[in-house]
Amino acid sequence: MIKATDATVSRDAVIDGSGAGPTLVSAATRERRTAGAVVTDDRPDASAPTESGAPVERRRPRGVSLNTARAARPRLRPAPRPVPGSICPAERVRAARIGCWLFRHRGVLPVPLLLAALCLPTSMTIASWGLGLVVLAVAETLRLAGVAAAGAGTRRRSRTVAHLVTDGPFAWMRNPLYFGNGLAWTGVAAITGIGWLVPAGIVAFAIEYSLIVRYEEGVLESLFGETYLAYKRRTPRWLPKRPQPGPRPLGRGYDWREAWRSESSTFTNLALVMLALVIKLVVSR
Repeated sequence: MIKATDATVSRDAVIDGSGAGPTLVSAATRERRTAGAVVTDDRPDASAPTESGAPVERRRPRGVSLNTARAARPRLRPAPRPVPGSICPAERVRAARIGCWLFRHRGVLPVPLLLAALCLPTSMTIASWGLGLVVLAVAETLRLAGVAAAGAGTRRRSRTVAHLVTDGPFAWMRNPLYFGNGLAWTGVAAITGIGWLVPAGIVAFAIEYSLIVRYEEGVLESLFGETYLAYKRRTPRWLPKRPQPGPRPLGRGYDWREAWRSESSTFTNLALVMLALVIKLVVSR
């Protein structure tokens, strides 16, 4: 038998933390629990003063642990990052391994072509100079736009890649910088007027860059997985193709100042080559 006191006792269906079911709770006890469990999130700050000047104390609801409250907070999903430790099968094939060596020594190939242009008899004319300079201008414009979109990290010699570039010239073709390199040295060969030097340069660059690209594609597949494979499926390797309409990934934009600074060595080398060809033309007359 339950003996009533001065506090009114009512049989309410109050579920305690153990889930035992309805219990007998006094009105005073219920008021104390309610007062301790009231927490509202629309107040600006836990220590913000009320109209009376007293600070408001925030309390955590009964039955809710600190770990539970932390787990309920929404967490931001981190952006996809490259995984340096993984190596896909495409990076292990023989062509990719040869391309890896060529990638680290890719500045060597133009040297024999340059020596041929400077040492062999040439047939330079106004027409050959005009054609060669136009090709050079197109090549360097493409390279400059590619570096502005991708950043100065394109001159790296390591396997480290900070981010996958899919905008700018890279939305039209996957290798605009190598395509620009081939055009640039084709322009130099055209200036010399040596008939066989142009096709020889095209073949040499095609072989070298095809192997280098096999290596780079394997690295990007290892680092970025399906994200790179989707880009690879929609974007051609060499021949430019207009990007498909629709939303595209947001890129870093064009940093032309960084591009000019990064390409300053390329412009210097080309200027020295042009100067050497001019000197050769003057001396040969």
